[in-house]
Amino acid sequence: KQWYQAEYGEVTRAEWKAEAAKELESWHSKQNEVLTKTKAANREAQEAFLCESGETKEGQQWRKSVNSAILKPKNNKNCKDTGRMVSIFLQLKQNPLVR
Repeated sequence: KQWYQAEYGEVTRAEWKAEAAKELESWHSKQNEVLTKTKAANREAQEAFLCESGETKEGQQWRKSVNSAILKPKNNKNCKDTGRMVSIFLQLKQNPLVR
């Protein structure tokens, strides 16, 4: 029985190591693929944000403020309640101040 464990134990260890190396390599390749996709999406979002933030037309100032506000905050006890601020932004967006 000892010779069986010694002989076949080493073979299975080598197989497990090879299989683990393949799985690790595939995981790294998937992670790199996800990372490159995320970077590309972030670059596009940043370019869109910069283009949008640069232009402020008359009557469109509140759109920029409302878009930057958190419209649906997460239920987190550590953050402040922004409901009143958001409602004021939405009111001003719908009915702008007349000067």
